[in-house]
Amino acid sequence: MYYFFNTLLITIKKSFSSYYGIPHIAAVVLTYVLVMSNFDWWYFTHMREKVLMQIFFPAIPLGGVIPIIVPLVVIAYGVLLKKKNSTMIGWALAQAMILASFISSLYKALTGRVQPNVNDLVTNISHEFNFGIYNHGIFWGWPSSHTTIAFAMATTLIFLFPKNKKIIFLSLLYAFYIGIGISFSIHWFSDFIAGVLIGTVIGITVGRNFKQYLHKEDVASKNHHILS
Repeated sequence: MYYFFNTLLITIKKSFSSYYGIPHIAAVVLTYVLVMSNFDWWYFTHMREKVLMQIFFPAIPLGGVIPIIVPLVVIAYGVLLKKKNSTMIGWALAQAMILASFISSLYKALTGRVQPNVNDLVTNISHEFNFGIYNHGIFWGWPSSHTTIAFAMATTLIFLFPKNKKIIFLSLLYAFYIGIGISFSIHWFSDFIAGVLIGTVIGITVGRNFKQYLHKEDVASKNHHILS
């Protein structure tokens, strides 16, 4: 827990500094292109298939519940079985979730993008933003918090387990299911794309920080066993 709080502000700064800031800029540029080209509107109006809605609707509740449950379960597992590495992985996922939620909510508060209206496929509102401070809340808007959190946590796991193909596959499958699922309903396609980029860079910073810590712990543990 100490490492979680000790690196929280550092990770936030890293998520925007140096080359880590490039995905944020890319998210803005790609959103501008997708909005001005009317691709957002085209995608929204052409993805109203009933089968797609049924397959991907669970993404909305799952994307809200799983990011809370998984870190708690992993932390509890590590604490109960006295597995320090498992506990740290749980805290890494928790930090990725919290940072992704905070940063995406901050962007939403500033951009105030109007969400899709699933009951109106005639009026194009994909261009509507309410720039300022908290002009359209932080629940709706740009980028998608569901996607940002899903990709932040998935990327964190990938960095912690770079050789585990099963974890990589399942992490990406989950993240894309959540992201694509919400792009069919409560968000625009560009909200999803921005969430992918911003969430990924958050996951990279969190994953690298915790991987360094876990590596140091492993080295210290091995040295302890050698000396004893």
